Amino acid sequence: MELDKFNNAENNEIQNVIISKIRDLIKYKNLEPGDKLPSERILSEKFGVSRRNISEAIEKLEFYGLLKSIAHTGTFIADIGQTAMIGILDDMITLDHQNFKSLVETRIMLEIKTAILASKRRSDKDLENIEQALTNFKLKLLKGEEATQEDLLFHLAIAKASRNGTINEMMLRITPKILRVLDETKICDEDHVKSEIKNHEAIFEAIKMQDSKLAIEAMEHHFKVLVEFCNNFD
Repeated sequence: MELDKFNNAENNEIQNVIISKIRDLIKYKNLEPGDKLPSERILSEKFGVSRRNISEAIEKLEFYGLLKSIAHTGTFIADIGQTAMIGILDDMITLDHQNFKSLVETRIMLEIKTAILASKRRSDKDLENIEQALTNFKLKLLKGEEATQEDLLFHLAIAKASRNGTINEMMLRITPKILRVLDETKICDEDHVKSEIKNHEAIFEAIKMQDSKLAIEAMEHHFKVLVEFCNNFD
């Protein structure tokens, strides 16, 4: 376990170095949206890291919408201005456990807003998707299995039901970072299973009844443990 944590930390450090170098490449070569990056082979040689490291860094930047890879063609700068691009890359590089609390606070604000909007705007199909995500989450927990991804999909289903593309996108970017830290610290053990299921069910029922006030209360109660964890996070 300790070795795994060391390897994860080491890999994150390598990723940050590569992202920093890509940022400098974009900045000093004055690359604009649509411009093509050098191949993975060339970047690997230039940065002194493996092609696998380069590939993983590019995948990460693609996930955040900063790069776009086209098969047999190459990797291109996304349609984002250089100033905004550099700012986002800087944020990614500096993100660490020290500002985890502020990241969680932002997520909670977004989650509460999505719960309000989803309660007002959700369709029957949205409700179906949320319920299916909830079912998958419960099945994993009741089997004693790790359910991080199912938890993420449940909250993203609610975000999608909010009909607010900006909030949905922000949730996609913020939530995986938080889950990464929670996965490393393992704050959710078997003792939390029943309360976790109950909290998720309460959120679902509030959205189903289209009761935004109840949805806020359910979401705030759900994040109570996470807030307490943040206050003790070192």
